[in-house]
Amino acid sequence: QVQLVESGGGLVQAGGSLRLSCAASGRTFSSYVMGWFRQAPGKEREFVAAISWSGGSTYYADSVKGRFTISRDNAKNTEYLQMNSLKPEDTAVYYCAADDFILGGSYYTMSSSYDYWGQGTQVTVSS
Repeated sequence: QVQLVESGGGLVQAGGSLRLSCAASGRTFSSYVMGWFRQAPGKEREFVAAISWSGGSTYYADSVKGRFTISRDNAKNTEYLQMNSLKPEDTAVYYCAADDFILGGSYYTMSSSYDYWGQGTQVTVSS
């Protein structure tokens, strides 16, 4: 079992930056694939970024590529999402997700691939 707690959300102006954190419980954090998803009002949950257990592979949605960076610190059981050049369309609730086995490739981008989810943190970008 893994419990995930996000933090770092808030209100920021367009062009600004935020760093989200996801603290995970459990001794096997380093073996989990970690991801970030987001859900805007009236929209479906969508993939943002994912990182392999080692941190050696990362995946990004086209909409955030070049602006967001996912990383992890296995010694601290924590995953991060550095968000730069934020846009109003980035406004959403951001969710941390984890799973101990994902086939790879496009499966990293599918919410159904992840068994564990945080409660979400609100990010609001004003224009």
